[in-house]
Amino acid sequence: MLKRFHHPYLLLTLTSLFWSINMVLGRAIRDEVPPLSLAFWRWTIALTLTLPLALPHLRGQWPLLRRGWPAIVILGLLGVGGYNTLAYVALQYTAATNAVLLNSFIPIATITLSWIFLKKQLRGIEWLGVLTSLLGVMIIVARGTVSTFAGLAPNIGDLWMLCAVFVWALYTIGLQWRPAGVDPMLLLAALIGIGLVALAPAYAWEIAQGRLIHVTPKSLAVIAYTGVFPGFLGYIFYNRAVGEVGASKASLFIHLMPVFGTLLSAAFLDEVPQIYHFIGIALIFVGIYLTTAIRFR
Repeated sequence: MLKRFHHPYLLLTLTSLFWSINMVLGRAIRDEVPPLSLAFWRWTIALTLTLPLALPHLRGQWPLLRRGWPAIVILGLLGVGGYNTLAYVALQYTAATNAVLLNSFIPIATITLSWIFLKKQLRGIEWLGVLTSLLGVMIIVARGTVSTFAGLAPNIGDLWMLCAVFVWALYTIGLQWRPAGVDPMLLLAALIGIGLVALAPAYAWEIAQGRLIHVTPKSLAVIAYTGVFPGFLGYIFYNRAVGEVGASKASLFIHLMPVFGTLLSAAFLDEVPQIYHFIGIALIFVGIYLTTAIRFR
């Protein structure tokens, strides 16, 4: 599959699309599927899809996995056990608008942490691209008026989402230390395995609290989607792209999520895009162009 979709920017664009739908569904299904249940079964499905592709490489590459276990454990806890779980918890308490706004700070968090831990530097035009793209996001979220931000009252869900943002930023720059030479499918299986081990006790606690999945065709379809697309394919695409273009450039594509949110709303919810949508989308693409036009690692 990666041979067909080999361009890193295409992989990042598809990943943002998968995750945009995931964010909308996570909010829509909150009354039927508790957050820890959604996270646990999402990754169980992803692991089921990954294992047939990973196991043939296990015997030959086990020494590489064993030597790289500290990085694998940390990445599994952050990227699988952490980010999505925290995001699903956040969506129980905060509006999707708040979640998208906070999620859009991932590139800034990633660039800041890359500067702290990796000593990465951005040129002036690249900073301009990041800020231009962020401005486009804020215009879409604010619906073209500053007064909209006054109505975004902070709540506990926003704090959960802010934690998720920094967890994902750490995961993104942490991919720098993933063990070299390990097949991508085997690495993903290892990360998912670590994440599921961490999620299992939390999932059991949620069940003990009486929070169970309401099994319906809708809830099962959403769980299946989260496992196949944002879970399985999304992480394969994202990990591959980060390895090619670096953490800072890859994280910038998170800004496409409000763009896809706008287009999906127009296509499926009959919400007519307004002029501020087009202005915001244009700024996002200008910002991505400014940042990706220059080679940066």
